[in-house]
Amino acid sequence: MAHNDSSIKSEVPYPPQDPQPNAGYITNLFPAPGLRQMHRFITGHNEEGKSVFLSQDNGDHYRIMGDKQAVANILYSTRETPVDLNDNVDIEKAKSQEPPLHYHGGTVVRMIDFAPDIESPMHRAVSLDYGIVVDGTFKLILDSGEERILRQGDVSIQRATAHKWHNISGNGTLPGRMMWILLDCKDVVVNGKKMSGFLGELEQYYEGREE
Repeated sequence: MAHNDSSIKSEVPYPPQDPQPNAGYITNLFPAPGLRQMHRFITGHNEEGKSVFLSQDNGDHYRIMGDKQAVANILYSTRETPVDLNDNVDIEKAKSQEPPLHYHGGTVVRMIDFAPDIESPMHRAVSLDYGIVVDGTFKLILDSGEERILRQGDVSIQRATAHKWHNISGNGTLPGRMMWILLDCKDVVVNGKKMSGFLGELEQYYEGREE
């Protein structure tokens, strides 16, 4: 996962993972087999200033990850704060371009479906990430070796920390779904050392996108 952010480095401080199971599990973009289709509802205003539904769909941008072992669905993104909602310019911006990992000064809402027993590479995004387990059970593993089990409805607050996710739904037999809301943050400094982002094997899915 890479974008033009000097805080995201290409070095991989952790060895590549062994080949993972369930290659080819994702067969038809979003959703993953065994998980329900989600619906996105976007609201706005009519000429009288009344609130109305502008659209109902399933998201704008999809990306298969790994060896067809996960699929990402971008539900929305914004490129600045505060957001300009006038004339629906935010909607057009969100539709026009698949976002990078996160936007400086903006937001990204990303949902990912995981094949059974899939584990992400260890990585760090220099951002504040709210992670919600939508379906299934996941193990959150930090680079310190600490880990926690998150179940449906549980929330993680990732504060630019190195981590990886392991879908353990049904003891590794079922797909799982998570949603993340990524917000920009200032540089993170620990004992005088600036924490740098790294994405490892995930970098290829974000490389070259405009931040």
